[in-house]
Amino acid sequence: MFTLTDAPDPRFEDILEAGLTEYNESKTRRRDWRALAVMVRDPATSEVAGGILGRTSLGLFFLDLFYLPEHLRGTGTGSEILRAAEAEATRRGCRAATLVTVNFQAPEFYARHGWEEFGRIESAPAVVRIFMRKTLVV
Repeated sequence: MFTLTDAPDPRFEDILEAGLTEYNESKTRRRDWRALAVMVRDPATSEVAGGILGRTSLGLFFLDLFYLPEHLRGTGTGSEILRAAEAEATRRGCRAATLVTVNFQAPEFYARHGWEEFGRIESAPAVVRIFMRKTLVV
């Protein structure tokens, strides 16, 4: 029996993560999945305004979400927090990183920071998903 939904129970992600963690540990003898977040506070309000959300697992840093509001772009903040996330992933033993961006988002930004494209998928009119990777220095 299964349920198809666009509103899963909040515990659903925890169940999947726990199951995968157990399975991966049984195969690799490693239990190293950890969230990785770099939060940016708006200088004017001190409220969280953006940042990076990802995870590290089995030697790979997954950069899942990266957002900065328009008024913080071009200030060096994005570069600074990307370097911080990569440095923390490296400290955790990650040797590589991966992300997915969209053609109108920030592929050029990532390329300037040493990320390379390794695949593309056209997903809607004028929308291309770009898969990128980076080797991290350990």
